[in-house]
Amino acid sequence: MSTFDQIAVKIIKEQELIIGPLAWQEAGKVNGMNIINTQSGAVVVENGDPKLVIDKLVAQYDRLFGRASREVCKEAAAPFLTTLTPAEVPFSLK
Repeated sequence: MSTFDQIAVKIIKEQELIIGPLAWQEAGKVNGMNIINTQSGAVVVENGDPKLVIDKLVAQYDRLFGRASREVCKEAAAPFLTTLTPAEVPFSLK
């Protein structure tokens, strides 16, 4: 599982704690996000630039629930960002 896959899973799971299964439904609407298994939390970030896919995921939650949702995403991703170079960090998580 890539770092971007791990970031996506963590974001989705944190959102799930707040909004329940709707978090997985919304993630499934993101182009480039392939939900493998919601029970085990398996996703694959594919189809292009993984930074943009993460940005789209954050934006999907932000559209529904606003700034608080964006902050949850940032906090969820924080432990993984240390393994990325500054250029690799998605804009929405800076």
